[in-house]
Amino acid sequence: MNTRRKILIIDDEVINLEFFEVMLSKLGFVVEKAEDGEEGLAMVKKFFPDLIILDNIMPKMSGWELTRILKSDPKYQEIPIIMLSALDDVKDKVEGFELGVEDYITKPFNFSEVLARIRAVLRNRELFAQIVARESRLSLAEELSSDMKNNVLEFVRSMDALDETVKKVHVQGLAHQELLGLLDELEQKSQMVRKTIAGLDARIERAMAEWENLKKNEIGLNILEKQIRRQLREQG
Repeated sequence: MNTRRKILIIDDEVINLEFFEVMLSKLGFVVEKAEDGEEGLAMVKKFFPDLIILDNIMPKMSGWELTRILKSDPKYQEIPIIMLSALDDVKDKVEGFELGVEDYITKPFNFSEVLARIRAVLRNRELFAQIVARESRLSLAEELSSDMKNNVLEFVRSMDALDETVKKVHVQGLAHQELLGLLDELEQKSQMVRKTIAGLDARIERAMAEWENLKKNEIGLNILEKQIRRQLREQG
């Protein structure tokens, strides 16, 4: 992986915590651990992991309860969760998926399988993030196009009004006072045109800045495809 992904392990069995910490650290992941749901919640807020491996039966706060809290909070609901459980009942698995967990692994587990699932969940999350980034850019482009169209229409209307005022100025026989009035009108409409142009320019500047921020978090599709192929080879 190009960046070191952060994984939080929450399990009341110390042997599982130590095992995951050693194995995942060797593979290049940044690992933090917690021994119960309350400590896990505090660690999520502090560590903000890319993925959580969560035991469902723990003291103080169960994995189910912690999942409900995280998935109901917009700040943390996008963090993927892999649930570990000694329960192999279909009902428990369904409940986990309905709560929003991305995967469910029954104990005792095989580390190779867990690793494959970790990589699959992270890969899917990365793909989802890329789709969101591209959708945001498309939405921004559509919004900007609409704004520019409206501003251009307003600009054209203002120019038409200016042309009409100029024509009046050229009409013969205008009294001095009437001419001054038309010149004032011309100046006001000129200021409106400048205001419209300034507003459009500011809108474009904001849109370009937002566009660049989105691009920072987006990888090209060809690079993303290479990463996925490499991860699939590693799993094979």
